[in-house]
Amino acid sequence: MAGTVLLIAGAPVGRGRLVDAAGVLPVLSAVPPGVLAGADSAHVVELADPLEPQAVLTRLRAAAAAPEALTVFVVGQLQLDRKQRLPHLALARTTPATARYTAFPWHWFREELRLRPPGSTTLLLDLHADAECWNHLRAQPLDSGHGHAVYGRIAPPPGRRTVAQPSYMKAIATLLRSGHRPPVGQLHQQALARIADEDGAAGVGLVLGTSAPAGFAGPDPHTALADAVRAGRHGDADALAARWEQTAVQTHGRGSDEALHWSEVRADLAMMAGDPERSCRTWMAVALARLAVGQSPDTPAVEAAVDRAHHQWGRIGDRARARQLGPALAELRGRVPGRRAGALDHVRRQLEQLQST
Repeated sequence: MAGTVLLIAGAPVGRGRLVDAAGVLPVLSAVPPGVLAGADSAHVVELADPLEPQAVLTRLRAAAAAPEALTVFVVGQLQLDRKQRLPHLALARTTPATARYTAFPWHWFREELRLRPPGSTTLLLDLHADAECWNHLRAQPLDSGHGHAVYGRIAPPPGRRTVAQPSYMKAIATLLRSGHRPPVGQLHQQALARIADEDGAAGVGLVLGTSAPAGFAGPDPHTALADAVRAGRHGDADALAARWEQTAVQTHGRGSDEALHWSEVRADLAMMAGDPERSCRTWMAVALARLAVGQSPDTPAVEAAVDRAHHQWGRIGDRARARQLGPALAELRGRVPGRRAGALDHVRRQLEQLQST
């Protein structure tokens, strides 16, 4: 069994650099290619401090077209472009003012990898975000696409005049240099444990990746869900997610992060199935559950749940059903106004229009 490995390390040259991204590449390059890929052999492509986003896109597109398993290691820093406010991987020539033109848009990863078979792609990420992007990501998680195994961490910006080290990826490389690659979820947990010991819990940042609830036997679950959605088996996908949700409730409690994660997955599945009413109801339930366990109205996860409920409510085609849900959404919006000015007024205006017809 062969594999393909793409190593990308990107950060600005000069004062804008937050992390020594390329510094970890020699350590990764010392790992046998097959171990990097978790395969008998592998073709490795390395991009160190690339200059142009198109160069990264060309390499990514070629790697995505490979029929064998693909492992993508990404080390670097994230910035928002000033126009669309989308996360970008900063490259050598990137500045805050030029990110839209000189950095690599993160959604290109999603677009280029979206047609790969579910379960064939693994992303390992060690990213530092500047202050603006860090605040953005706490409310809107980084989207790397469905059907892929995504593990890693996103760290906040280091102190002034400090260049951070990609300690998560260095831990991954050190573990792999033993010549043995454990299952990627186990590898991820071992790396997190190492950096938590060295840097403390604060150094871990936002953790990417999930593990299966104890006692559940079945397929690495997001891959199976993506497979069912692609095949149009939306009922099967929701039933599988419901099983995971119930297991998480039994294991960790109804208000636990694990259980709420699977509620959020079911809300997304309803959206993908073209059922905005069910998606809206589920996102509202998630927000209420988070508030019930003591999370504040300005907690990013609470705000995000209400924002998504609001968005899905606006997509309900049946006016009677939208009118029925409107008062509950307006009440929730009153508790969680969110960061977009006028969101509550928008719900009230729409509800008035619905009630007048």
